[in-house]
Amino acid sequence: MPLKDPKSLRSYRWYGPDDLRSFGHRSRAASMGCVQADYAGKPVIAIINTWSDINPCHSHLRERAEDVKRGVWQAGGFPVEMPAITLGETFQKPTTMMYRNLLAMETEELLRSYPADGCVLLGGCDKTTPALLMGAISANLPAIFVPAGPMLRGNWRGQILGSGSDVSKYWAERRAGNIDQQAWMQIEEGIARSAGTCMTMGTASTMTSVAEVLGLSLPGASSIPAVDANHPKMANRSGRRIVEMVWEDLKPRDILRESSFNNAIATVLALGGSTNAVIHMIALAGRAGIKLTIDRFDELSRMTPLLANLRPSGKYLMEDFYYSGGLPALLKALAFHLDLQSLTITGKTLGENIERSEIFNADVIRGTDNPVLESGGLAILRGNLAPGGAVIKPAAAEPTLWKHAGRAIVFDSYDEMKCKQCAGSAQRRPQGRAGHARMGKSADPAEASKSGCTRHGANLGRAHERHKLWRVRPACRAGIICWRTSRAVEGR
Repeated sequence: MPLKDPKSLRSYRWYGPDDLRSFGHRSRAASMGCVQADYAGKPVIAIINTWSDINPCHSHLRERAEDVKRGVWQAGGFPVEMPAITLGETFQKPTTMMYRNLLAMETEELLRSYPADGCVLLGGCDKTTPALLMGAISANLPAIFVPAGPMLRGNWRGQILGSGSDVSKYWAERRAGNIDQQAWMQIEEGIARSAGTCMTMGTASTMTSVAEVLGLSLPGASSIPAVDANHPKMANRSGRRIVEMVWEDLKPRDILRESSFNNAIATVLALGGSTNAVIHMIALAGRAGIKLTIDRFDELSRMTPLLANLRPSGKYLMEDFYYSGGLPALLKALAFHLDLQSLTITGKTLGENIERSEIFNADVIRGTDNPVLESGGLAILRGNLAPGGAVIKPAAAEPTLWKHAGRAIVFDSYDEMKCKQCAGSAQRRPQGRAGHARMGKSADPAEASKSGCTRHGANLGRAHERHKLWRVRPACRAGIICWRTSRAVEGR
């Protein structure tokens, strides 16, 4: 039974009154083939869709939007699909991080300026998830996040391939002359076999898992592969649930508490999640009015075990994780480190949501008695190279790299790093926009470095979202600064 009077719906202001403005709204709705029975007295649900032909992570979201619409209609709502800018990690240059806050602003303003009573957010590629959630938290209408889901495992000559790590591995093999052009082309054809996000525990799966443990997605949603039959079912259930949430008036800021973010941090650490989670979660917490600092990640890292045996910190991929029980199973194993009373979009607590979860492969999802690592999924460093702090993932590095003293090798651009051997100055010279992850993948880094500070990407958004946090890559790969090892900074 509805808990709100239909006249109290936000959309009633557009469609309900007997006045000139509402006449215009209703007449233009009629011009699109709608009759008043479609929307009168019903929650209007905005479906914010980041589908695009240029974003392979989201190439199936047109179909998922239809699944959501079907659920909204079934529950007695009126769905309205609204396109938003797509942040395609593989194609967009110089970095999608320039546009995260732009998508957050677009999401917020779409929800504020149109007659939406609630929203379903469709996305999953790295920066898209935090951007959509940031906008929805600020708008504070009932909201559900539907993750795009990971792609299928890659395959080459019977070997399982994973995004990112295997690309670097086999490119090194190619340069060394150990594989030929034909093999390289076969890897190119086999590493990305379906729609969906990267199938490793990279930024995409880290942030969709964060959305779920924060309580903003349906239980288990983040683990379902993009092309699995259960994915459209999840989208349909999300459509039905958002209508109920509107009647219940259950909003993001009713759900998000400090304990919610502590749960999310512990989950990132137990997953061996991306270093980018630090930047994005601080921004999400700020939107919810919660102060979160990088020190909290380090504090929890020292006491939280790594339980997910997933690349790049482990052996398996997201498809294996799903078959092994997915995120609910990991959360149940991690229960001692979580506040199980945290509220979620189901209207139930986190503990109630995971109560019946099981682990089906104890090597993919470990118990606390047999962790991949006892602690240290991420670590925060401070020192002469990064006085404001830097984040590393010790779990993805060889143990021999965990303690090291040496000279820092710095490059002015990604192209320079590719062309030169490891030699250079120890002076810190950030390439591109300070604090922006992935700037090493700039299409024209030299030009970006010259003009970057005047572009909106570096300054767009709220104060707590303009970060000066450096990311360290232990293997001396492309990044904002290229250290020879993770311990080129004094102290932990």
